[in-house]
Amino acid sequence: MSQELKFVSNSRNVLGQSKDKSASISAGDIDNDGDLDLIVANGRHWPESNKIFINNGYGKFTVSKLLDQLEETSYATELADIDNDGDLDIAVGNDMAPNAIYLNDGKGNYTRSTNFGEAYSPTRNLKTVDIDLDGDIDILITNRGKENEICLNNGKGIFSKVLKFGSKDDSTIDVAVVDINKDGHLDLILANRDQQQNYIYLNDGNLNFTEKIPFGTGKDETRSVGVFDFNNDTYLDIVTANIKEPNSIYFGSKKLDFSKQEAFDKTASNSYSMDFGDLDGNGSYDIVVANVNEPNMVFLNLGKENGWQKIILRDKPFYTYDIILADLNNDNRLDIIESNSEEMNFIYLNILK
Repeated sequence: MSQELKFVSNSRNVLGQSKDKSASISAGDIDNDGDLDLIVANGRHWPESNKIFINNGYGKFTVSKLLDQLEETSYATELADIDNDGDLDIAVGNDMAPNAIYLNDGKGNYTRSTNFGEAYSPTRNLKTVDIDLDGDIDILITNRGKENEICLNNGKGIFSKVLKFGSKDDSTIDVAVVDINKDGHLDLILANRDQQQNYIYLNDGNLNFTEKIPFGTGKDETRSVGVFDFNNDTYLDIVTANIKEPNSIYFGSKKLDFSKQEAFDKTASNSYSMDFGDLDGNGSYDIVVANVNEPNMVFLNLGKENGWQKIILRDKPFYTYDIILADLNNDNRLDIIESNSEEMNFIYLNILK
């Protein structure tokens, strides 16, 4: 059974006082001082400034600054060492505006460097990963209503080579990148909305993704997807967060058919994002779910016999577009950070007794 678990949020556990149209959030040690800082993407369809929040080492964010004086329609910000110089740079994904790279000087100061991907696409998410396994970070772009993109890094933070994945009318909101068939190549697991089929795209080793495997009902409104071996059978499982239908885990097997399914969240909420990790220290992965106009939820994994324990994070509905787990106060426990639209962005410190 899990230990006693409590998530504490108060007037100090916020990222500033402004109520921006925040769409996503990313955590990383921006200034190389040993704690996790945060970058927030703001605007969505309406231009706003993206913001950096600096951790004081105790999970409090007492310093903040604008990433840029520009206001953009940002849906995603991702932290990664894009130019291979040992510090975290920032990739920004914008809706119908150029996506941009910001390079870190090693102290958390950023300079806008270059653009990546097609200039005016309906970008909804980014994934930073070395997809071609050549030692540098590439960027995947998911677009709603347009082909998705793979931007290959030349090793110096320049993305002149762009490949496409998915179909030309995909409404892709999220993508997970993992070797799901254990052949040594990274595959793509797409979360599509607008009642489109969700697919796994298998990598042939040359970044061709022609072979695909469907999962889900075929008419899901999926906004978030993740991959982990939840049942410890050595096969990777797929977890999805959906709009107006249960949030589910699709269990992997040798057949790669993902036909076995479990709804860990049986409600039909407006789920826009989720993340997972061991919140209660029992060795199994738990799930947090971000909802729109409904309370956000925590689902503790109590094992096969006991199922999932549901915890309401805050008994108040927000428009939460993103939710992540990260240890903000260096106590070896995962905390929860919300990215809310037109509401303050709240932090919930994990108090595990």
